[in-house]
Amino acid sequence: MGPYARTGLAGIVSCGVLLTVVLVARPDGNRESSVSERPQPGPYVALGDSYTTGPKIPRQSGSPAGCDRSDHNYPAVVARQLGVPAADFRDISCSGATITDLTAPQKTSNGTNPAQFSALSKRTQLVTLGMGGNDIGFGSTVTKCVTMGAMYRAIGSGRLFSDNAPCKKQYAGGGTDEVAQKIQATGRKLSAALAEIERRAPKAHVYVVGYPAILPAEAKGCGKELPLAPGDATYLHNKEKQLNTMLREQSETAGATYVDTYSPSLGHDACSAEKTRWIEPLQPSSPAAAVHPNAHGEKGMADAVLRAIGT
Repeated sequence: MGPYARTGLAGIVSCGVLLTVVLVARPDGNRESSVSERPQPGPYVALGDSYTTGPKIPRQSGSPAGCDRSDHNYPAVVARQLGVPAADFRDISCSGATITDLTAPQKTSNGTNPAQFSALSKRTQLVTLGMGGNDIGFGSTVTKCVTMGAMYRAIGSGRLFSDNAPCKKQYAGGGTDEVAQKIQATGRKLSAALAEIERRAPKAHVYVVGYPAILPAEAKGCGKELPLAPGDATYLHNKEKQLNTMLREQSETAGATYVDTYSPSLGHDACSAEKTRWIEPLQPSSPAAAVHPNAHGEKGMADAVLRAIGT
């Protein structure tokens, strides 16, 4: 996701959504859709945005520093669990990345990240790709909804005005859902990206991993930590589910395996109890960026990937 700390609320959830792709090569060079076969441990390349990098989770490492990578993000956990040698593991994910940054350098506040696809080669056996949220502008959508949610609460939380989804009205009030349209457009970009991954890493098996639950189905329990009007919390929750559905469909079309991180994260969203949540609220209580996964969330995502691989 995006440069959360430097751009205020606009970067809170610029991640997104998180799409993760794991490529695993078979010794015979053919793709295999079964999850029962354990992959070879590398070379492993991690691609993605801030839901991949793990901003503010100790320890931050890698270059450029502006990408905000943690050595406890899910790619690092997957690499350690699979026993990938350090020389065969390259994490090139970067906060703020979009699908365009797979093929072009990305400038950050502290250095420039190379085009992420530049790390791929015909030797690559394992790749994770986690992005899509920035492409649909999820961060700016959450920014607007949180701002309008604060106003909703300030004027009586529905007691004076009956509209309990003022933000949804901004995006879908005219009969056309802007966010849904962006999800469809991102699906086309993802389709092309998956084809390019196959071209660059022809021996690879692809796992597309969806985003964990960022918000509950309704605003109950969010309170001041994440002020949202009830209908807007439901709207954002549903848009994330729609994004994950697109990721699943695109992965299946490309012959990849979709990995569900959403189901195991239910009850661990940003509005859940401090000790159990995977996603931090506006004021994090664990070392992590606001409305981003903490170390527990990154570990949970890694576990979902490893289950799909068959470990």
